[in-house]
Amino acid sequence: MTQQYQRVLLKLSGEVFGGGKVGVDPDVVQKIASDVAEVARSGVQIAVVTGGGNFFRGAELQQRGMDRVRADYMGMLGIVMNCLALQDFLEKMGVETRVQTAITMGQVAEPYVPRRAIRHMEKGRVVIFGAGMGMPFFSTDTVAVQRALESRCDAVFFAKSGVDGVYDADPRKDPSATKFDTITYAEAIQRNLEVVDQTAFTLCAENKLPMVVFGMEPEGNIPRVLKGEKIGTLVSAE
Repeated sequence: MTQQYQRVLLKLSGEVFGGGKVGVDPDVVQKIASDVAEVARSGVQIAVVTGGGNFFRGAELQQRGMDRVRADYMGMLGIVMNCLALQDFLEKMGVETRVQTAITMGQVAEPYVPRRAIRHMEKGRVVIFGAGMGMPFFSTDTVAVQRALESRCDAVFFAKSGVDGVYDADPRKDPSATKFDTITYAEAIQRNLEVVDQTAFTLCAENKLPMVVFGMEPEGNIPRVLKGEKIGTLVSAE
């Protein structure tokens, strides 16, 4: 049984792009691009938000004595590098893409304009949103939900590495943790579940935007779940 989505937003962590190391792992990005291309060719309109943790994480740099605002801006620039890498591999596969950034950088990307992003997706282009929210103190989880809402997506998907859904505790620390097939935003917030940023949960809840949290493993999960297969955990308003 599948649920058909017309327009979706996929959130990828920056760490995935680095294959667990600092920088970009071309083999990993090529695989992600191949999955995204498969979804785009199936007729589903798709936008992507990436993190920048494979380059910089503002909160961690702050702990080491750096100013949080400056550290967050460095993180946003790292995100753009991931966006350009994904764009390059997608274009090589014959998939038209547009990178839109919240910080203006006209030589490498378009500025973030929601109506233009919607138009690109209607034309079958993959839109990659870069530079986070363009402001410090916002996680890319929250950015993903905000972009999904503004570009009128049917659902937002969080691809996780090492976790295949929402659990009642961290399964990497607690082997007795139980996975939810479905859960409401109210319960996720009340339990203070940390698989996704709490602000992202709240934004989705207030706007009744469905969220799916799923694992990137095994191979092929991204196209399967974005085309509507029931994989991972569905988080919804009711």
